[in-house]
Amino acid sequence: MSENTMKRYWRRNVRYLLILLTIWFAVSFGAGILLVDLLNEIQFAGFKLGFWFAQQGSIYAFVILIFVYVRLMNKLDKEFDVDEK
Repeated sequence: MSENTMKRYWRRNVRYLLILLTIWFAVSFGAGILLVDLLNEIQFAGFKLGFWFAQQGSIYAFVILIFVYVRLMNKLDKEFDVDEK
């Protein structure tokens, strides 16, 4: 793999990471801390939604983002022909 191709690969990889970590931060910090009072007015499974996001929602979001990252990286690896065949 040429150096230019390698730089493009890692640039896309880092971009994916930054986007996914930003989403995780927005869900965990934003919904669990900043918007907690607004979200607590809504009930989810018998719990206030703000509490649910702080305790469970950010964990679920993180697990979903892991699967999204795996899918994105498999696609990126195939595009740059560095996948495990």
